[in-house]
Parts: sequence; C-alpha cells; structure tokens
Amino acid sequence: MSKATTTGTPPERTDDPDLGAAGSQLSTAPREELANLPALGVIGWVRWFWRQLTSMRVALLLLLLLSLGAIPGSLIPQSGIDETKVADFRKAHTFLAPVYDKLGLFHVYSSVWFSAIYILLFVSLIGCIVPRTWQFIGQLRGRPPGAPKRLTRLPAYTTWRTEAEPEQVREAALALLKKRRFRAHLAGDAVAAEKGYLREVGNLAFHIALIVMLIAFAWGQLFKSEGNKLVVEGDADGFSNTLISYDDFKSGNLFSSDDLVPFSFKLDKFTGTYESSGPNRGTPRTYQAALTYSQGAYGKDKKDLVKVNEPLEVGDAKVYLTAHGYAPVITVRDGKGNVVYRDAVPLLPLDSNVTSTGVVKVLDGYRNAKGVSEQLGISAFFLPTYTKGSETASTFPALQNPVLNLTPYHGDLGVNSGIPQSVYQLDKSHVKEFKDSKGAQLRDNLKPGQTMQLPNGAGSITYETTKQWANFQIVQQPGTSWALAGSLTAIFGLAASLFIQRRRVWVRAVKGADGVTVVEMAGLGRSESAKVPEELGDLAGNLYDQAPGAPEPDEDSHDSDAEPDAGSPDQDDTTTPDTEVVPAEGAETK
Repeated sequence: MSKATTTGTPPERTDDPDLGAAGSQLSTAPREELANLPALGVIGWVRWFWRQLTSMRVALLLLLLLSLGAIPGSLIPQSGIDETKVADFRKAHTFLAPVYDKLGLFHVYSSVWFSAIYILLFVSLIGCIVPRTWQFIGQLRGRPPGAPKRLTRLPAYTTWRTEAEPEQVREAALALLKKRRFRAHLAGDAVAAEKGYLREVGNLAFHIALIVMLIAFAWGQLFKSEGNKLVVEGDADGFSNTLISYDDFKSGNLFSSDDLVPFSFKLDKFTGTYESSGPNRGTPRTYQAALTYSQGAYGKDKKDLVKVNEPLEVGDAKVYLTAHGYAPVITVRDGKGNVVYRDAVPLLPLDSNVTSTGVVKVLDGYRNAKGVSEQLGISAFFLPTYTKGSETASTFPALQNPVLNLTPYHGDLGVNSGIPQSVYQLDKSHVKEFKDSKGAQLRDNLKPGQTMQLPNGAGSITYETTKQWANFQIVQQPGTSWALAGSLTAIFGLAASLFIQRRRVWVRAVKGADGVTVVEMAGLGRSESAKVPEELGDLAGNLYDQAPGAPEPDEDSHDSDAEPDAGSPDQDDTTTPDTEVVPAEGAETK
C-alpha cells in the first residue's frame, strides 16, 4: 500500500541558490542589501542618496513625518483659516508667537519644512513604485519558473508512487491547477504554477493611490477657493459668484478670479423647525434653505433645497448651508416723518436659542427736530421667544414671541474716519444717548408692528416684521474626486496585499528505477502561512484520485508468498490513503 509522505527536513531559505528561479522572491520588493559607502565621488554619493530615498523604509518614515507635521496645523490657529484667532493667540502668547513665526507654525501647510517633507515623500514613492511596476509587468508577461531540482527543500512537500504514466499525471495536474485559477504550464518533467498575483497588484495599487492622493491634495490646496456670504430671504440682490459679493474670501496660491464658476442664487425661504419638548428641546429637526439659482449669464432659473451636508452643486462649486439667524425689518423716520431707512438687519446669534445682537446704522438722510443732519446708531438685542422673567435670553430658537430691544444713539458714528468698522459693532466715542422723560437712557422692547418715538420730535423707529437669513459657504476645491478615488483604491489595495497570498506549486512526475511513476508535489508561499500546506494537501488529494497510489514492492512480495485466508473475501491492495501535507518544522517562507 502506498502512502503520500511529508518531508521532515527543515527547508532552506526560499532564496537559496540551489532552488534557482523557483526560489526567487514572490514580490517586486527590492532585496535588502547592506549599503556600501560609494567610492565614485559625487556620482557615487548621489546614487547612494537616491537608493536610500527610494527605499520603502524611507517612504514610510516620510509618511510618518508628514502625519506628525500636520498636528501643529490642527492645534495652532492658521493664518489662512482664521486671522482673528491668530491675532488673539499673538496677544495672549507674546513669547511663543515669535517662535511660532520663525518655525512657520501659523501657516504649517505652506511652510518650507512641510513642503520639503511633502515633495520628498512624493519623489520617494515615485522612485520606489515605478521600477516595481515595470518588474511586475515583466512577471505577468513571463511564466512561472520551472521546478527546482530538489523539491524536498521546499516548505510544503508530498510524494507518492502511481502506475499511471508520467505524461498522464502531468496533464491531469495541469488541468487541475488551471481549474483552480493557477497560471500553469509544462516545464520539462514538471508542471509549474503560480497564483495570488492580486497581492502584488494590491500592494502597487496602494502605493500608486498614495501618489494620486498627494497630487489631488496639492492640486486642491493650490487652486482652491472658499468664501462666505450671508443672504436674507427675499433679498432681490441675492448672491453672484464674484469676489466683491463675498463677506470674506480666501484662496490657494495659484487661484485666479477667472476660476470662479459663474452662477448666482437667491434665498427664497429658510425653514427651521425644532423639538418642542423633552431632553432635546430646541434641537433642529428641519434646517433647510429653498434657493432659486442660475448658472452662467443667461442660465435658466432652477430651484433646489440646500440642507446641512447636502450642498447645492453648480459645476465645480458647492454651496453649503452653515448658519442661520433673524433679520428684523426696521423703519426709521426723521422729525418730519420722512422715511430715511428701511431694511432687514441681520443680527448675530449668541446662543443655541438664537438670542441675537447687532447694530442699525443710519448714515445719510436723517435730520433731527432742528433740521440738523446727524447719524443714528441703534443697538439691537433680539429674542425670538421672549418669556417674562427671562429678559436677557431667548428660551426657544423659533419665532414664538419675538421681542426686539432697541437703544438709539445720535451723533457721529466715525464711519468717515477711514478706520474700518464692523457692521455688527457701534463706535460710541462720538455719539450721545437719547434720554426719556425721566432723564434715563432711552431703551424699549418692541414687538412686530410697534414703534419707538424718539424724544423731542427727533423721529421714530418701527419694528415692522422679522425675516430670516442664512449663511452659505461657497467652496471650489478641484481634485476632491481624485482624492476620494485614491482613498478607496488605497483601502482595497491594502486589503488585497494583506489577505491574498502569492504562492507557487510544482508537480513533477517521472519514472522510477523500478518503472513505477513517482509523483512529487511542493509548494512555496511568500509568507509563513498554513494556507500553502493546506492548499497543497487539497490539490494532492484531487490528483491522487486521478493517479492512485501503486503497491509498495515489499507488500507485493509478501502478499504473493502468503496463503489466502479460507473463506475471507478478496481485498483491494491499493486502498487510497489519507493525504496530509504539513510544513516541515522550522520552515521559513518568503
């Protein structure tokens, strides 16, 4: 009876010279060799530096440095994102600010040192990946290497004797391996097969995806633009995508105003609903802006809803809804009853219940009771839901009981001094308070439709109604789709390189000295894994069914001399044994 045997000899290294091409590396990774100091002067040093830069070890180190370098950009205010926070940081940290300036920590992503790491990583990845890609293409165009002379040196090995002809065994092995999706061919007296090329494809795809992501991020930072615009619902002017229309705007170093996508939009209506009870009272349930937009100078009007994280996309531009507030409509009349100001005044929210504050500035056209031209400044404090006993804050974000508190001033607001002013702040250095009949500062709470009379026939202020405003962030950042594609490719590539094993299998069938065919099977994997022995055992079991084992010579002679047992049934001497393949102890695979 014949049995498949497993070698017990510890295998040599898979790059052993005795294994020939069969023991070559199962990947395109360059061999690790000790670096010799160059002896060719400048050229030698350049060659040595290039080899170090394009090694995978250095690429991983640069990737780690890039990740560490991005940390200060997240913790320290950046001048390209928020100049106000940078200015506040400089005032609060007089010692650290100059140090951060010298290190470029207020503009990390455009600093020299961060750009140097970025460029070196980019060059390193290209210099590492391009040769490996061409090498892998060469492997795909070639065939699996032929079997080594001694298959017993491989980590997984099994053998048996069969009465089938060697040609029949090799043809059956070739068909079996191709059926199992191996790349297989006849090479002399053996069948050579290889599988798991997707591992190297995944490895290369992962690193190429990193290059694509680096290019996409760099392209996006250089050509990006980002701005904010506050729009009041029903405002006829709305927004046009030009530089002068933005409330604030920042862009990349290579951005040009010609890169702006031509479009415009108006805010038809903002809708916000909130939880009215329970622990989540005041939490938004509906938060959306109905827009009418058009693309190009002569584009047709279209309507769309913009929600949180659901932007309006027009070409390469995206319009995000970022904030919401109220804009009371205020009418100001002078002493003769002439309307000198009527507009919706956007107020800035102070809390989650949209308690808001702002300023109304009447710069031209107002004359007091004596006919003297003056400027009016009105401090406004707004509560969407006023509750008695809680005069300083709104109790709910919706317009359930709106109250507008107004405090008027008159005089020179300082807008003609040449010093920039915020539209939400009032310079009180050159203005006077209005006094009521008791001599106290004039201040009053108004509900929609109510009017505040200024003393001594100086005019009136009327709170007409309340509109809503929404703030939109308009972003153009080319390369985002490439960055997304690169990220997904990197994930799938990494998964393939981790979970797919590249391996080789050889099946040799030759005539033995006694004329019986000897079948040898061996497998080699790139890394230590039980998959190669298990797979080889499965293949050997299937091939054994097509080329069953032959009786051993000593068993044939013993059976011919022995007398058959009387009354015992005939028995088959070539019962099929269990075929088990396990790696030899101490096996090392590549």
